[in-house]
Amino acid sequence: MKNVFLFTLLAVAMVFSTEATAQKFSGLDKSPADIVTFPTSSRVPQKSVKVIYSRPQLKGRSLAELAPEGKVWRTGANECTEITFYKDATIGGKSVKAGTYSLFTIPGEGEWTVILNSNLNQWGAFSYDSEADVARVMAKASSDGEELEAFSIAFDDSGAMVMGWGTTRVTVPISI
Repeated sequence: MKNVFLFTLLAVAMVFSTEATAQKFSGLDKSPADIVTFPTSSRVPQKSVKVIYSRPQLKGRSLAELAPEGKVWRTGANECTEITFYKDATIGGKSVKAGTYSLFTIPGEGEWTVILNSNLNQWGAFSYDSEADVARVMAKASSDGEELEAFSIAFDDSGAMVMGWGTTRVTVPISI
C-alpha cells in the first residue's frame, strides 16, 4: 500500500512538473538560416571565411521589389548577414582585418556595392549606420540561365563569394 501511494504521488508530481515547464515551439522560418564556409570541403577543418545568413524566397516577387537598386539591403532576410574572416583578407581589393562583420549590399544594374559594417546583431537594414562601414567594394553583377528561388551564397574554388537570387549573380573577389 505504501508503494502504491508513493508511485501515485510521484506520477502526480511528474504531471504537474511537465505542465509547468511545457514549451511551445514555433514552426519553420519562412526564410531559413544557412551557413556557408570557405574552403567548402568538409575535409578541410580550418576555414578561412564563414557566412551566416537567412534565405528569403522570391515567391512570385521580383528581385527588384525585394532588394531595390540604389538602396541598402541586408543581403538576406531577418537579422543581417554576418561574415567572419578567420585571417586578415582582401575583399574586392581592400584589406580587411580578421573578425566578424555585418554584410550589406546596394544592388545596381551591372555591379553591386558590397559593404562590411562593424555593427553586429542588427535586424534588417533599419539601423544601418554608414559610419560603421569597414569596407565598401564594387562587385560585378551578371545574369545566369538558372533561376534560384531562394537567395543563396556560395564560394567558388578560388574563394570568391557568389551571391545569387533569381537569375542575378554577384561575384565578390576574396583572397586570404
